[in-house]
Amino acid sequence: MQATQALPLILAGPILRKATHNALVVWLVTSKPLVGHFTLVVDENDELIVNEPLSQFEQIKIGEHAWITLVQLEQELPTHVPLRYDFSTPDGLLRSLAPELLYSEEQSPCFNITDKADYVLHGSCRNPDHATKDALIAADKKVAQLPVAQRPDMLIMSGDQIYADHVSGPLLVAVHKIIDILGLHGEEFEESTLKTSDELYLHPDTLYGRYSILPTTHSSHGLFSRLISSGPKPTFTSQRCVNHLISLAEFIAMYLLVWSPELWRIISIDKPGDEAASAQVQKGLEQWDNEKSRLDKFVEGLPSSRRLLAHIPTYMIFDDHDVTDDWNLTVGWEKNINQSKLAKRIIGNGLISYWLCQGWGNEPNNFNKEFIQVAKSFFTEPSLQHHNAFVQYLNQFERWHYTIPTSPKVVVLDTRTRRWRSESKMNKPSGLMDWEALIEFQQELLNEEKVIIVSAAPMFGVKFIEALQRIMTWVGQPLIIDAENWMAHPGSANTLLSIFTHTKTPTNFVILSGDVHYSFAYDIKVRHSKSSPNIFQITCSGLKNEFPEPLLNICDRLDRLLYSPYSFLNLFTKRKRLLIKKRDPSTIGTRRLVNQSAIGELKLDVNGKPASIELLTSEGETVTFPERK
Repeated sequence: MQATQALPLILAGPILRKATHNALVVWLVTSKPLVGHFTLVVDENDELIVNEPLSQFEQIKIGEHAWITLVQLEQELPTHVPLRYDFSTPDGLLRSLAPELLYSEEQSPCFNITDKADYVLHGSCRNPDHATKDALIAADKKVAQLPVAQRPDMLIMSGDQIYADHVSGPLLVAVHKIIDILGLHGEEFEESTLKTSDELYLHPDTLYGRYSILPTTHSSHGLFSRLISSGPKPTFTSQRCVNHLISLAEFIAMYLLVWSPELWRIISIDKPGDEAASAQVQKGLEQWDNEKSRLDKFVEGLPSSRRLLAHIPTYMIFDDHDVTDDWNLTVGWEKNINQSKLAKRIIGNGLISYWLCQGWGNEPNNFNKEFIQVAKSFFTEPSLQHHNAFVQYLNQFERWHYTIPTSPKVVVLDTRTRRWRSESKMNKPSGLMDWEALIEFQQELLNEEKVIIVSAAPMFGVKFIEALQRIMTWVGQPLIIDAENWMAHPGSANTLLSIFTHTKTPTNFVILSGDVHYSFAYDIKVRHSKSSPNIFQITCSGLKNEFPEPLLNICDRLDRLLYSPYSFLNLFTKRKRLLIKKRDPSTIGTRRLVNQSAIGELKLDVNGKPASIELLTSEGETVTFPERK
C-alpha cells in the first residue's frame, strides 16, 4: 500500500508517564518496530546516565504497521535536575523525527523528576468534538515560558480522556481511515448481526446509524421505566451513541488521533454522499459541516498538547466515557450488558484500549507476568478465543488504581470497576467503590500527614444537583442525569466519611476531581470537632467540555439559596457531619460554579495545604479561588 510508505516512524507520543526517583516510563506508538537506543542525559553537563537498547522494552504489535512501545526503567535516577530523553534510531533522533515536540533551544524533551507534588496540573473531560478550545494548549504555552525547575511536578488526567460514546461523523471517518492505513487487527463478533469488524466498517448504518447495530434490551427496572417501555431499548445509555465505538481497532485509532497530529497529516476527510443513505444517516449528515469545523480546530491544537505530554509526567485514570456513558452505574445497567455478548465485547474493547494507551503507563508493575502473557497471546494471535479470554481476564482485574510516591502521596482511585452494588433495587446507583476497595484506600492513608486523592467524580458535589439526582433515582430514572456521586449509596458514603474522621488518617487532604463539566473549590471540616482534618476539594472539568449554561446558572443559584453552610436542609444530607464552605472564584458576579473549559493549577505549601487554587482557561485567562476569610 503506497500510503504506508509515507508513514512517519512515530505515530503518537512520546508521552512521559511515570517519573519518580526509581522509575521512568515513556509511551509511544510507531509504524514499525523500534530499534536503536533510549537515552537519558543530565542536561546541564551532558552526562549520559541511561543508554538502553530499545529491543529490551515491551513492544506490542497492534496492526500491520503499528507497534506500541512502553519504555520502562527501574533504577535510581537523579532528582531536581533537568534531564532530557531521546530515541536514537536508524531514522534519526527526536529532533528530526518530530521537531515540533521541542521547546525553544531544546535538543530533546527536557523534564525534571521531583519527589514532590507541590505543583500539579489536573483536569478531565477532553471531548474532541466539543465547541470549546482545548485547555491543554493553554497549559503548553505556559510551560513553554517556564524554566524546567519551575514546571509542574505532574499532570493528572482524571477521566474521560476520550469519548467513546460521543464520536462525530468526521472523526469516525478518520478512525476508519487510520484502521485501514495501519492495518489494525480485525475481530469476530458473537451473537450479532455482524460477524466481523470488516462488516461493521462497510455496514450502511456504520456512520450515524449505529442504533441499528448496537445491542438492545427488553429489561425495565423501576415502575416509571415499565410504564413508558414499549419494545426493546438501547443497552448503551448514552444519548449520543449514534457513532459509538465498537471494535478494538476503533478504540485504538481514536487514541492515536486524540494524542497526536501525525496521522491527521496523511488523511483527508470528505463528506460521504447521502443519496442512498437511510433517514437516520441523512439526519446525521446534516451536522457534518459543523462537526468538521469543530474537529479541525481540535486538530490544529494537537502539536501543542502533544508537546506538553512529552515534557510533564502524566498520570491517567478512566471514567465512564473512556469506555461508555453510565459504565457500571447501576446493577440493572450491568445486568443488561452481561446479557449481550456484543455489549460485553464493546466494554472489553474499551478496557483493552485503556490499558494499552493509558493504564499501562501509570504503574506498569500493576500488570504482572500473567497479565502480559494473556495480552501477548491475544495480540500475537487475535482470534475469537484469545479475544474473549483477554476480555474475561480484564473483567476480573482489580489493580487499575495506583499511588505515586511523592510528598504529598498521590492516591488515584478506580471508581468504575469495583462498585458497591445496591442490594435493594436494580435501578439504584451503585457506590463508587465497594467496602473492600475503600478499606484498601484507607490503608494507603494511614500514618500519612498529607495526601492528594484523585477521584473521577467529586466526593462532595453540588448538593442541589445531588438532590435532583436522588429525585430521579426515586422515580426509577437514575441514568437521565447521571446519579454519579459518592453520596448516592449509603454504604460507600458512610464508609468514606468514616475514613475522613479516622484518627490515623492525614491532617491535610486534597481531593482532585472532574467529571461534571464545571469547576469549583470547597473547604471542608468535620462539625463540632477540635481535631478535624483539613479537607480541600478542587474540581476541574472539563479540559475541552462545558455544562449547558442556562441549566448550570439555575443550579448554582438554587444551591447557594438552599444549601448555605448553616442551612437546615443540610441535616437531610448524608454529609451533615461536615461543614462545607464554597470558595468564590475571581469571576464577575456571584457564581461559584465556573463553566469554562480549563485546566486546574494547584500549588501546595509544605504542610500539603493549598497555597493557590487556579484555573487556566482554554482562552488563556486565569481564574483564582482565594481562601475564604
